[in-house]
Amino acid sequence: MTDNQTMTLTVSERIDDRGGIARIRLVGDALPPVTAGAHLDIYLPEVDLWRQYSLCSDPAETGFYEIGVLKDPASRGGSVEVHRVAQPGATLTVEGPRNHFPLEESAARTVLFGGGIGITPMIAMARRLHALGRDFTLHYCTRSQDVTAFYDDLTAAPFADRIVFHHDDQGDAQKLHLGRDLPAPSPDTHLYVCGPQGFMDWVINTAEAAGHATANVHREYFSADVDLTGDSFTVEARASGLTLTIGPEDTIARKLAEHGIKVEVKCEEGVCGTCVTDVLSGEIDHRDQFLTDEERADGDQMCVCCSRGRGTLVLDL
Repeated sequence: MTDNQTMTLTVSERIDDRGGIARIRLVGDALPPVTAGAHLDIYLPEVDLWRQYSLCSDPAETGFYEIGVLKDPASRGGSVEVHRVAQPGATLTVEGPRNHFPLEESAARTVLFGGGIGITPMIAMARRLHALGRDFTLHYCTRSQDVTAFYDDLTAAPFADRIVFHHDDQGDAQKLHLGRDLPAPSPDTHLYVCGPQGFMDWVINTAEAAGHATANVHREYFSADVDLTGDSFTVEARASGLTLTIGPEDTIARKLAEHGIKVEVKCEEGVCGTCVTDVLSGEIDHRDQFLTDEERADGDQMCVCCSRGRGTLVLDL
């Protein structure tokens, strides 16, 4: 995994696919290698936002990166701006590639669940699993075939027989039924899910209730509905010698920035992990979707863009 590498990449090709999804190819000199599940951080200077987009291109591809970007009607500015600026010939400031959603390549059985634009990392995973000759199935869920991006490519792919399409507007038998479509739990069976939060929570909760180990149910949220508000609490930035009150409408990251302590923040929703900060002591009120249950239980890290505290938190800042 390559981390924190800043590049200027050029849009070499753009395909406006079904469902309001722009497929954007990026080229540059000596692109760092990627692994299935990796993403890029893209900076959008006009709106001063960083946004994360999963790579859907073949991890074996060395000549370009490809991402798929949904023009989200509920966008906070990021996806609309990408659709505006990512025209052939345009240059973008990019960091990465990073991979917080790695593929367990030795699994005996892998089942991939992609909902809507959440299909992008699943395509890269499917390409890699096919190249390795592994046993896998890809379930791709959308509202209808008319809004199913990548459909032509996937139906022509050498692993097309491993793909099951599910559309909300078609018969019940072809819809995703987890009682039927989840494999039996096994230490050598791994599940991957990406898509809207409700879809992901349904798949994850059903899989774990059916006996799949939490460590074998891999997830990556590309956005999350997160409540940033709560009761006031105190943050001590130990190394800086600063103690601050975080009010009901404040976030830790914003309050720190107001007092000259800069913590890099990108997603502001607790999904990307950029702002993870070491906690020396105190009770954390986790609001993120990035840290695992085990990491939360350790109590020594938090996402300061959205998570809160109770009483006093001492941070290693």
